[in-house]
Amino acid sequence: MTATPGLIPRGARNPGSQGALRHLNQERLVEFLLANGPSTQAELARGTGLSTATVSNIVRDMAAKGVVATSPVTSSGRRALLVQLTDTGDIAVGVDFGRRHVRIVLTTLGYDVIAEEQVALEPGYDVLGAVREAAHLLDRMLAEGGHDRESVLAVGVGIPGPIDRRTGTVLQGAILPEWVGITRRELEDVFGFPVVVDNDANLGALAEVTWGANRGERNLIFVKIGTGIGAGLILNGQPYYGFLGITGELGHTPVAEHGVICRCGNRGCLETIASTSVMLESLGRGDGARTASDILRRGLAKDPAVLRVVSDAGTAIGQAIGNVANVINPELVLIGGPLVGLGDALLDPIRHGIRQNAIPIIAGTTTVRISSLGDRAESLGAAAIVIKGALAGQDG
Repeated sequence: MTATPGLIPRGARNPGSQGALRHLNQERLVEFLLANGPSTQAELARGTGLSTATVSNIVRDMAAKGVVATSPVTSSGRRALLVQLTDTGDIAVGVDFGRRHVRIVLTTLGYDVIAEEQVALEPGYDVLGAVREAAHLLDRMLAEGGHDRESVLAVGVGIPGPIDRRTGTVLQGAILPEWVGITRRELEDVFGFPVVVDNDANLGALAEVTWGANRGERNLIFVKIGTGIGAGLILNGQPYYGFLGITGELGHTPVAEHGVICRCGNRGCLETIASTSVMLESLGRGDGARTASDILRRGLAKDPAVLRVVSDAGTAIGQAIGNVANVINPELVLIGGPLVGLGDALLDPIRHGIRQNAIPIIAGTTTVRISSLGDRAESLGAAAIVIKGALAGQDG
């Protein structure tokens, strides 16, 4: 499988390079056009704060790629060039594999969702079997929308586990152990398209600053609370991947010195005291709580045992977030996962935990709220890495 020319996975570029800066400026232009519609180059310069020369160069490159169309107009009595996003017919695909589901979205390069579907998967599913099921679903979605396979730029795939970005391989530590060892090449063979693979929390963070109500935020932490606890980091407006791509493993932060052994091999990790699985164990299987949905339902009904378990877990999660906040000083912490419907019953103990561990000025200036995208975040983030790679073109 040969990758689409110019499709550059996020994190593959040097964040301080000229190519990365050019890519970031291009994203600012696209975001302005999405928010304001067709605009002159002068309006783009004023709206984005970029120089007119920079805007002119980027618009010329984007027009050559067919991302924008330009036409002469008269503005304030002067000749000007109107710029507008074009419908290239290209499609970005985002796929999110969860413990019990796969969700697929189809989007345009203009960040319009044109199709979206989710199907259930059996717990402990065969991975390649589930990928084949997703590939069949994708084929059906394309056919129903009248889209040719040639219009698909690539497939972004989100997986709940650490990814070695050098090889696109799922590493030990994934919540779904069946995924360990699966490679990007195997996914490409099944889907029949170029694939970009990433951790689901990273994609949730990217989606929030690309699609959600938090577009434009420069420094945030997206925390997904589920069977595992992962975090995606946006630093200075860009996803942060570190050296290998293994960042945000919040669930494997030791928080209890004499705690139980975690599946990662360490002792007392956050995941061993605050994941939804541990919450269910604390409530007792015989008490009618078998899934995260049961926790949500009973929490909304003000069940005191559930609220206590959620409070204890939330405080521990907040303490771990507070430690990270002391290092990166985020503007915003967003909470995702199946329990977000609990609202302040979940957020208040998280905020309390942050206040316990973050220095006062950071705790007092960090906003904590629920994800704006719900269970769509990861699939939209998967589509976003395809869009951003395609818009980067040869800028790498």
